[in-house]
Amino acid sequence: KEFYAKAGEATAFVQQQPVAPEIFDSPYKGMQSENGGVVGMLEVIESDFARLEADTKSSEAAAQKEYDTFMTDSKVDKSAKSTDIEHKTAKKQDEEQALQVKSTDLEGTQKELDAALAYFDKLKPSCVDAGVSYEDRVAR
Repeated sequence: KEFYAKAGEATAFVQQQPVAPEIFDSPYKGMQSENGGVVGMLEVIESDFARLEADTKSSEAAAQKEYDTFMTDSKVDKSAKSTDIEHKTAKKQDEEQALQVKSTDLEGTQKELDAALAYFDKLKPSCVDAGVSYEDRVAR
C-alpha cells in the first residue's frame, strides 16, 4: 500500500512537455487515490475469495451432514429389511414343509377313501333290494 500511495505523487516516468497546456493547473498525479488502484482491486478479490470460501465451507458442511443422515437412515433401513428377509424366508420354509406334510396326508386319506369306496361297491349288491321284500330278508 505504501508503494502505491507514493506512486500517485511520483512523476518520474511521466513525460515532460516543454509547455503545459492551459487546461492543466497542476502536474498529473495519476488516478491512484480515486478508485484504490491495484491495491483496491486486490482487496476486492481478497474479500470475494473470503466470501466464496465461507459459502463453500458452509455448503460442504451441510452436504456432509445430509450425507451422514442419509447413510445412517440407509443402514437402519438395510438392517430392518435384512431381518424381514430372514423372517419371511423362515416362514416360507415352514409353509412349504406344512404343504408337503398336508399333501402326504391327502394322498393317504385319498387311498383310504378309494379303499372304502371299493369296499362299499363290493357290499352294495348284497344290501340293495334284489327283488326280495323286507319280510323275506328278515326271515333269512
